[in-house]
Amino acid sequence: MALFSFIRILYFDVSDCMSQCCSSTVENHKKRDEKVIIMSGLIEGLPDAVALRCLARVPFYLHPKLELVSRSWQAAIRSSELFKARQEVGATEDLLCVCAFDPENLWQLFDPLHDLWITLPVLPSKIRHLAHFGAVSTAGKLFVLGGGSDAVDPLTGDQDGSFATNEVWSYDLVTRQWSPRASMLVPRVMFACCVLDGKIVVAGGFTNCRKSISQAEMYDPEKDVWIPIPDLHCTHNSACSGVVMGGKVHVLHKGLSTVQVLDNAGHEWTVEDSGWLQGPMAIVKGALYVMSHGIIFKQEGNVSKVVVSASEFRRRIGFAMIGLGDELYVIGGVLGPDQWNWDIEPMSDVDVLTLGIERPTWRRAAPMTRCRGTIFGCTHLRI
Repeated sequence: MALFSFIRILYFDVSDCMSQCCSSTVENHKKRDEKVIIMSGLIEGLPDAVALRCLARVPFYLHPKLELVSRSWQAAIRSSELFKARQEVGATEDLLCVCAFDPENLWQLFDPLHDLWITLPVLPSKIRHLAHFGAVSTAGKLFVLGGGSDAVDPLTGDQDGSFATNEVWSYDLVTRQWSPRASMLVPRVMFACCVLDGKIVVAGGFTNCRKSISQAEMYDPEKDVWIPIPDLHCTHNSACSGVVMGGKVHVLHKGLSTVQVLDNAGHEWTVEDSGWLQGPMAIVKGALYVMSHGIIFKQEGNVSKVVVSASEFRRRIGFAMIGLGDELYVIGGVLGPDQWNWDIEPMSDVDVLTLGIERPTWRRAAPMTRCRGTIFGCTHLRI
């Protein structure tokens, strides 16, 4: 029923689309690649350029159903032209990409506007239970970088023969396919991974010799090329993570009070005494939030301000915490044992904290439909 409702909306919005498409816009669309020519007759009586702008208004989760209408609609839905049209009509969507322990190498997308989950094809890596990788999005694609196997041989204790890899995968929402990309210069796990000005920056972590490393590198998604950048000033025998604030990459090692900052040009790291609290972190509208000792804090410089209680998460470990819009999401994880219950419960729950109001409040979103347990990767993707 939802599909037919949106098809009706497309026809009712025709006049609106035509008013927005001036003759120069239509002419620009005509000059684009042959995919537009293949789309002849998308909507009877409309130029393909106008019809494409109508289709661009349909939410992403309905795209598989739109493909069933006709071959021309299928070609349109799987074209880069549609995603350009989405930007032109202001129909971009913000999704969350999540990968958990169970099932292995499976990603799901969360659509917050419609409160639903979309399952992607399984990541085709040869490494079983890929974990401790970096996950970011840029250029409209999801990227999964490095990592190693979380599958342990019960006899030898080896992690499936692969402690760290330099492989890089990207998922294209236009073609709906995973593709291998240029490998990182250094295999690594448990490293900092961020996007700075459209380019991916990775730093630190551990390599195949299971020693911490200081090497850092930068990836250009348009050229599919990695280049080395200056090393971190220091390493630490712990996992590190990264956040971007004020247009700069900040790398933090667990257990250290200092943070290493990469300048906007990517030429030099500086070491600063942050005084930040330890715990899961997320950026919401440029501000840093930390969950520590059952409380959500807003970190303003070296000052930590209490936002709201998060005592219900004290027994919940291995979850993801990420910001989207003016909300903070806590996703998945494992409910650990306590003095009354020694069972370990993998979770698919999604809890959301709305911050853009006088009194921040928690609410429950739709749980993950396929994934559950410890979250291996979580990032925001705009399409």
